[in-house]
Amino acid sequence: MALRMVTGKFRSKLFPMFSSSLLHSHATSFGFKEVHEEEKSRMVGNVFSNVASNYDLMNDLMSAGLHRLWKDRLVSKLNPFPGMKHLDVAGGTGDVAFRILETINSVKHRAMKDVLEDNLHEETRIFVCDINPNMLNVGKKRALERGSGEEKSLIWVEGNAEALTFEDNSMDGYTIAFGIRNVTHIEKVLAEAFRVLKRGGRFLCLELSHVEVPIFKEFYDYYSFSIIPALGELVAGDRDSYQYLVESVRRFPPQETFASMIADAGFQKVEYENLVGGVVSIHSGLKL
Repeated sequence: MALRMVTGKFRSKLFPMFSSSLLHSHATSFGFKEVHEEEKSRMVGNVFSNVASNYDLMNDLMSAGLHRLWKDRLVSKLNPFPGMKHLDVAGGTGDVAFRILETINSVKHRAMKDVLEDNLHEETRIFVCDINPNMLNVGKKRALERGSGEEKSLIWVEGNAEALTFEDNSMDGYTIAFGIRNVTHIEKVLAEAFRVLKRGGRFLCLELSHVEVPIFKEFYDYYSFSIIPALGELVAGDRDSYQYLVESVRRFPPQETFASMIADAGFQKVEYENLVGGVVSIHSGLKL
């Protein structure tokens, strides 16, 4: 694992291919294809509607179960606490939200079971926001299966990461896992994250990223383009959706570029941690 800090706003100077002129153009990427901006959200929506029912199974198969450890790491860096107001974006299946709630409810965080702590627990709110109703339905079903269907702390919201309906300075934390590479305008998502966070609030993003070790990169590319789409076809009967998911990773900005974009959005103390040689990375920043 590697932890790296980003201290300046260098995106437009060092990485012109991801400058605002490209991000604000009327064409954007859908995997390796160029499409109109208004088409991308519809096409991405179709992908996740298609994969929703097999989402958890395919995540386990594609990552050999490692996605569970990556999400555990994300939540550990968030350091949830009773009484917090948290927003998990693109989290329809509830994977991250359930982990946050479990951490808050754990013995470690509830060692002192006094009236004050009980009141704080009652005030805890974890908002799960996803643009795709099919993904949210998967999460709600999982909540029922876990016995959390009536959990008042979990609130399911259909919404767009680029135009959130939450008030300014209303959240203690913001997470987005495996979602930001699918949006049309990354900078709008980051701006919205900054807007809704309170001062001292923490932004955390878990995303498939770029492998840096040459030999490992060759193996990873082969696995990504040859194995994952085939798995999608075999298990979910949908090769095209998983072909897009692989291509979308390659089109996502490299770690340093994305970190600079987070800093440009106004976040301080921006850093990122590579996991499994850069297969995934966790980026974080503070609103000060």
